[in-house]
Amino acid sequence: MPEGRIDPRKRHRARRAIAQALYQLQLNPVTAEQLHSEYEKGGSLKRADGEFFGNVIQGVISQSDRLDATFVPHLDRSIDDLGYVERGMLRAGTYELVEIPSTPYRVVINEWVELAKVFGAEQSHKYVNGVLDAVAKSLHRGDADGV
Repeated sequence: MPEGRIDPRKRHRARRAIAQALYQLQLNPVTAEQLHSEYEKGGSLKRADGEFFGNVIQGVISQSDRLDATFVPHLDRSIDDLGYVERGMLRAGTYELVEIPSTPYRVVINEWVELAKVFGAEQSHKYVNGVLDAVAKSLHRGDADGV
């Protein structure tokens, strides 16, 4: 792969590890550095984009209040009523939409919806899809695409 290009498979593996790490983080709060080290030592980042993993984890931890304030207006319930998986995915997806505008919003939404199908409750992928889509619209991401 040419220098500077993003490998979508490595990004997907990183997002998968992010989903697991954010769930773990809600059960056992640790620093971003501790989490990153644990996932590296455990081999979860061996074929993943480790830099992306570290950036998103650090961003979600340090900016969780701001991220929550971005997506909470689009919820139909209290943030405390969200499951840990869904809350983590909404934070990570919102982080990507806000802080990594170079990633197409449709890719961000699709990735987190697919992970919600794997890790979330039975219909949570639909909820994650609706909330992240509303966040993307509120950020005016993809105006040219009719979002």
